[in-house]
Amino acid sequence: MKIYAGSDHAGFHLKQRLVELARTLGHEVEDLGPATPERVDYPDFGARVGRAVVADPGSRGLLVCGSGIGIAMAANKVPGVRAATVWDETSARLSRQHNDANVFAVGERLIGPATAEAMFAVWLSAEFEGGRHAARVAKITALEGKGAEASERPGS
Repeated sequence: MKIYAGSDHAGFHLKQRLVELARTLGHEVEDLGPATPERVDYPDFGARVGRAVVADPGSRGLLVCGSGIGIAMAANKVPGVRAATVWDETSARLSRQHNDANVFAVGERLIGPATAEAMFAVWLSAEFEGGRHAARVAKITALEGKGAEASERPGS
């Protein structure tokens, strides 16, 4: 499988480790940066990976920042991206099985490298179950690029 990887400076070292793991597992990885641990802004790399994943159907993304949260938020602004910030093997597996996550996001400052490797390996091997989950994922997709109607807003 093709994997696009990106991080900010706070996630650089863990990204490098997870890229090597993916290659060891037989995946093709394109590292979209940064190339050094110098300070960069996570939205740039979240968007870069998100756009690459959407442009290459069947591919997946790997994102790492300090918490995994900001970079996932940036990626999720790209229509077609379902980036999940995961914190253990169960959340990694369920993000694929139930939510069809196409981008894995993790925080280097919050998750140890061995745990992150185990989570990423589980995420890479898990498959979307479809079934009852497919309709929910379709509803997420329907939200892209659309604001909530006034009647759908709380208190309306």
